[in-house]
Amino acid sequence: MVGLTSAAGVVGFLSESDPVLRTFALQRLNEDIDLLWPEVAGSVSQIEALYEDESFPHRELAALVAAKVYYQLQEYNESMVFALGAGKLFDINRPGEFEETILAKCIDTYIALSAIHNPPTPASTANQPPPQLTTSFTTNANGGASTSASMASPTTPFSQSTLPSKSLLSRQDSSTFDPSIPGGGNAGVVGAHPSPLALQRATQKSLQTTIRRIFESCYEVGAYRQVVGIAIEARNLDVLREAFYRANQDEKKSGKKVTSDVPGKSEELMDYLLDICMNVVQERGLRNEILRLILDMLHDIPNPDYFSIAKCVVYLNQHSLASKLLRQLVERGDSKSLAIAYQISFDLYENGTQEFLSKIMEELPEEETEDGQQEAKPTANGNTAHQPRGDDATETDGLLANAEHTNEMPTISTVVSRTKHKPPTEEEQKAFTSVRHILRGTKSIELNLEFLHRNNHADRNILNKIRDSLEARNSIFHTGVTFANAFMNSGTTNDSFFRENLEWLGKAVNWSKFTATAALGVIHRGNITQGQKLLEPYLPTSSSVAGSHYSQGGSLYALGMIYCNHGTDVLEYLQHQFQEASEEVVQHGGALGLGLAGMATGSEDIFDSFKGILYTDSAINGEAVGLSMGLVMLGTGNIKALEDMIQYAHDTQHEKIVRGLAMGMALIMYGRQEAADELINGLLEDPDPTLRYGGIMTIALAYCGSSSNKAVRRLLHVAVSDVSDDVRRVAVMSLGFVLFKKPGSVPRMVELLAESYNPHVRYGATMALGIACAGTGLDEAIDLLEPMMKDSVDFVRQGALISLAMILVQQNEVMNQKVAQIRKSLQKIIGDRHEDAMAKFGCALALGIIDAGGRNCTIGLQTDTGNLNMTAIVGMAVFTQYWYWFPLTHFLSLAFTPTAMIGVDQDLEIPSFKFHSNTRPSMFDYPPEQEVKAEEAPEKVKTAVLSTTAQAKRRKLVKARRQGRESMDIDQTPTTPKISTVDEDKMDTDEDTSKTKEEKSNAERSGSTQEDSTSAETSKQKAEKEKIGYDMENMSRVLLPQVKYISFPDKRYLPVKKPTGGVILMIDTQPDEPKTLLELKVKKAAPAPAPGAPGQSLSDRVSEAYASRDAQSNDTAAAVLNAVDEDEEGGEEADVPREFDYVTDDEKED
Repeated sequence: MVGLTSAAGVVGFLSESDPVLRTFALQRLNEDIDLLWPEVAGSVSQIEALYEDESFPHRELAALVAAKVYYQLQEYNESMVFALGAGKLFDINRPGEFEETILAKCIDTYIALSAIHNPPTPASTANQPPPQLTTSFTTNANGGASTSASMASPTTPFSQSTLPSKSLLSRQDSSTFDPSIPGGGNAGVVGAHPSPLALQRATQKSLQTTIRRIFESCYEVGAYRQVVGIAIEARNLDVLREAFYRANQDEKKSGKKVTSDVPGKSEELMDYLLDICMNVVQERGLRNEILRLILDMLHDIPNPDYFSIAKCVVYLNQHSLASKLLRQLVERGDSKSLAIAYQISFDLYENGTQEFLSKIMEELPEEETEDGQQEAKPTANGNTAHQPRGDDATETDGLLANAEHTNEMPTISTVVSRTKHKPPTEEEQKAFTSVRHILRGTKSIELNLEFLHRNNHADRNILNKIRDSLEARNSIFHTGVTFANAFMNSGTTNDSFFRENLEWLGKAVNWSKFTATAALGVIHRGNITQGQKLLEPYLPTSSSVAGSHYSQGGSLYALGMIYCNHGTDVLEYLQHQFQEASEEVVQHGGALGLGLAGMATGSEDIFDSFKGILYTDSAINGEAVGLSMGLVMLGTGNIKALEDMIQYAHDTQHEKIVRGLAMGMALIMYGRQEAADELINGLLEDPDPTLRYGGIMTIALAYCGSSSNKAVRRLLHVAVSDVSDDVRRVAVMSLGFVLFKKPGSVPRMVELLAESYNPHVRYGATMALGIACAGTGLDEAIDLLEPMMKDSVDFVRQGALISLAMILVQQNEVMNQKVAQIRKSLQKIIGDRHEDAMAKFGCALALGIIDAGGRNCTIGLQTDTGNLNMTAIVGMAVFTQYWYWFPLTHFLSLAFTPTAMIGVDQDLEIPSFKFHSNTRPSMFDYPPEQEVKAEEAPEKVKTAVLSTTAQAKRRKLVKARRQGRESMDIDQTPTTPKISTVDEDKMDTDEDTSKTKEEKSNAERSGSTQEDSTSAETSKQKAEKEKIGYDMENMSRVLLPQVKYISFPDKRYLPVKKPTGGVILMIDTQPDEPKTLLELKVKKAAPAPAPGAPGQSLSDRVSEAYASRDAQSNDTAAAVLNAVDEDEEGGEEADVPREFDYVTDDEKED
């Protein structure tokens, strides 16, 4: 049929009484509505009347035509209502702009309607609502301390209005029903009907039917992810559960055999949901509900991914589920289950707090005897340790009770025991002992230490260059060299730089000595078997012989650094030394050490000890005590502790104490998100800028890694509005903490701030880039930071240098072409005598950071599996306080994460095997060491000859000739004297020599340019000739981008999970065959035999000689650091020098 060119005649049929004519008119209009709608728009009321006429047989067709007319008129809300009235005539599968637009409108309205019926519930923990904080904060007349008022948009800072977010997941307030709007509003969902609650019941029912049709169409084509996304946006967990059931049923109906290597649809959907839940959902309460739902549904998954589920367990703090899972896996008894249990234990240690892990160990079967425990420890091959990274695992009782049916792993054959009180067998007891060994962290730390020690590639030449370039008499420079040495050798146990530079070390006084002693803790971090013994010469003693208070305080700080987050063995000692100390410096170091060792333990006893010292109102130890209060109560959200700290912060007059308490309060709210809003609002409205500074740090730590839109809005608002430079600086810097999971978004966000007129804002922008993009080598961030290396303000240059080092850590020229250029710039700045002290200090830190941990560490604020790395985040946050107090710089070492791949077998021993990297060797190789150029002896400059001297010589020569002529009998023909030219009166200079030098230097320069270009071409050709793929030994450095190229061709040892960095349990497929273990290189704490003892071989005597030499060096270094400074209060005065005997020249002659 020919299309209509005018709708006038057809529209006239709508007024006819015959329903057949009306139906014909509607059908013709529906076919050509895209062309005829301008003429039909005038008669839309007639079409609406037909839809409302109950007796009209084709009401749905009338609704569809009306919907299309309103769509063309851009009245999308009315169009959606009529499209819903069209029922099945509205074809959701038809491709077209009208259908797509109306479907999007329906989905947004459904999300808003569902969100109103399921309002969010704030959660401070996994199981309880947040308690109310009773503080002394004042509220303004408008209730400024409320959560909704606090998150005003920075784009409208002077109004009460707020901008709605695009997504319900990121809306800025928690209110979903607004009684001030007719119909209650739409929960801030952009694109939804403005008042979905005001829709008629029939329309709402049609909306539900349409959404159901959309879901069914997604199920038919296997698009489960779309359903999951809509369900999470709508906060509808019933739909989420249904999507999993349908995926599982479809997988079973397909009849395909599910293997452990190929994930099924339900497993893929689980991984997708976990990723969305942990990285996209910003609301803590909703995330907790989804994670609980995942745990409930696990028993229906054929092959549950234990390691992904472990994330849920740690996040929900469900220690009982973790211990239940470990018990069930161990009781299965087969090697596969045991390897999974050990791997889960490593992952739990990587992501859990000390408090969480101790509760898991309490719920495991008790060990029979102390002797049995001591005998079981060596079986865990306690010679190695690394900090495992991975997921943590745990499941619900339903999964655990039916694990033998749901987990179809081929190697699991033993049925799970359901007898709760059944005593463990000898083999099970041994396995539980090994699990405890892992959960305590001993095994991981040993592996970590062994890796860093045996792969140390620190470049001593760079360290010597820093030492020679910075004058040790200047305290800031001496401290800078100390930090560079500590970072470069972090965790490697290589402290030879101190022992070989005793003269330089002896120039440390006061707090420089404190910092130098504390650096030993950074270098020996994780050396838990010998840590206390190493620091014994420096630690406070009860004897009357007192060393320097600064070295004693620094040694307590170092001890806490060695046992950081693993302080069970030294907590009692540190607490005793802290309480017994009377000197403020010793209390300062003791507080920092105690806070580090007791991190996240939530110990009330230690907290009370801190309070006792805090109330003495001493500025020196008060700052450290306030900070350490937060370290001990890290992430607990302890209301009583917060109230005490807030009260004292208002009472004291010392700014240093207020700053320490502000930072401590931020640490207590680590990871609490919405539960910290009340504290944030109170701190940010305080007139004291130091407490507002604490409020910003609370945002940074409470919302760290969440990418929360409301947190970013608040930080940006403060960054451009606060009157304090300190607060503005930290507001910009905190963007890095909130957004470090999305590093690519930070350069765009701080691009304009990096050009601010305020240098503090510019410094904050540099640090934000360094924190968020650490270890990524992101080109956009480097492009922003490079010009800031030449900023007019010294501390901005300092921040740019430090941030560049953070970004380029473990990067080589193949990964990033700018690495060599920036390394040369750092070398040039450190040796520039005209550079400002602050910039050179930052350069020293940068040179240490870029080679962190012997070039084997990166800066990782999250684990390989996406969980927050609590220790690293805390270390980075406290490191930023170096702005006020240099000794806190050592905290950055907590963020250093070894990039190792360490395979251990079921006996927790380190087998010798190889894995394959499918890349060129140069791709992820170590950067080349710096070449030491031999210093050329300066050429001797010829003595300049003055023109007057030349004239005097000529006169003397002429006079001598005259005398000669007069004395001779025969007169000779007089010689005409040589007329002196202008040149002769000039000073004789080495022009020819200089010209020769210039020509020579030009030739050398051109030659070097040719050499550089030739070497570049040669390296390029060499890279092209390199073969792709090479084998690596176990316990080798594997960078994070390299992990995806790693495979395990060795058929004997196979990983129990998908390879990640860190510790990986390897299943030995040939357990009966003899195995070769790696030889450990970390020194053991064993007494050396007496010199000349019988049975000593030559090698033993050589080793003994070296050991005695090292011991002498250590004793000498200890004597240097323990020496009492002359200007120290109460210190011993130096001996008066004896009189000098002067000998005169006459006496010499006699």
